[in-house]
Amino acid sequence: MTDPISNLGRAAVQVNSGADKINSNKANNAAQPAVEKAPVRPATDEVILSEAAESALADTAFDSAKVDRIKQAIQEGNYPLDAKRIAESFLSLERMIGGK
Repeated sequence: MTDPISNLGRAAVQVNSGADKINSNKANNAAQPAVEKAPVRPATDEVILSEAAESALADTAFDSAKVDRIKQAIQEGNYPLDAKRIAESFLSLERMIGGK
């Protein structure tokens, strides 16, 4: 995979950034005495949902009776499947994700 900014492959970017760190550490160590560094704490991530997403999650309705009826129909072989409709759905999904 090529990095769109530097036009370098991922491995080249990692190798170069590692070399830069080593060179800067050598220069810093030669000029300054050794100083203990405080441990770096990772930043915490936070997800904030919009009001629409929160209301959609709160209003989720689950009809277990309907699910049981569909399961029973599938087990008995009585659940109607439309192969053409299924294929059209797959085709539209492929187009959405970047297919031609």
